[in-house]
Amino acid sequence: MATLYLITQTKAERSLALFHHPPPLHFHSHFLSTMSAKECGHHGKGHNKFRRRLLFGILFFILIVLITVLLIWAILRPSKPRFILQDTTVYGFNASVPNFLTSSFQVTVSSRNPNDRIGIYYDRLDLYATYRNQQITPRTSLPPTYQGHKDVNVWSPFINGNMIPISPDFSTSLSSEQASGSVFLTIKIDGRVRWKVGAFVSGRYHLYVRCPAIITFGSKFNGVIVAQNAVKFQFVTRCSVSV
Repeated sequence: MATLYLITQTKAERSLALFHHPPPLHFHSHFLSTMSAKECGHHGKGHNKFRRRLLFGILFFILIVLITVLLIWAILRPSKPRFILQDTTVYGFNASVPNFLTSSFQVTVSSRNPNDRIGIYYDRLDLYATYRNQQITPRTSLPPTYQGHKDVNVWSPFINGNMIPISPDFSTSLSSEQASGSVFLTIKIDGRVRWKVGAFVSGRYHLYVRCPAIITFGSKFNGVIVAQNAVKFQFVTRCSVSV
């Protein structure tokens, strides 16, 4: 009987072991890997959605800033600066050598900012003299400066040209004008400016200024002798300005 009981017990234990045998190891690995892939997929989708929202928010903010700046710009309507050639002092003007001109001037130029709420940065200003659109002096650079609302800046640079070659036609016309008593010159300014509206500063714009100047001789002389070989001509002439 004992032997029969042991055999029966052994069969019963084997039956229980058969029903309670743990699943294979590869089943657990497959199940866990499947769950991990699903969780990673959900996390990846969440990160992508967050990035898209962040990018959209940044672009929307930039768009709002640009629209605000454009509205301010349109409302304020920046006006170009006003330049005046106040006077020119001639220290030398010699065209006796054919096809060459030697000249020396000191010019006084003022600039006014007509805007109430817009400042102007003068990043570069080059001043020179021309005769019939031919440059007769090298460029003289004016110091960069900032011009506030309604402010006025005044410059008095020297411009000199020593034996500057000019075309034969211009040399002939220059001698003729000088003999007749008046020579028409143009003082030009070539530069770069930026506009300042609050904290916003615009890009650079090309500034081009043309100021007429008439130098008189002989019977038409209307200058004032201020020193030996120096004659001052008062103009207070408004210049043409392009931006």
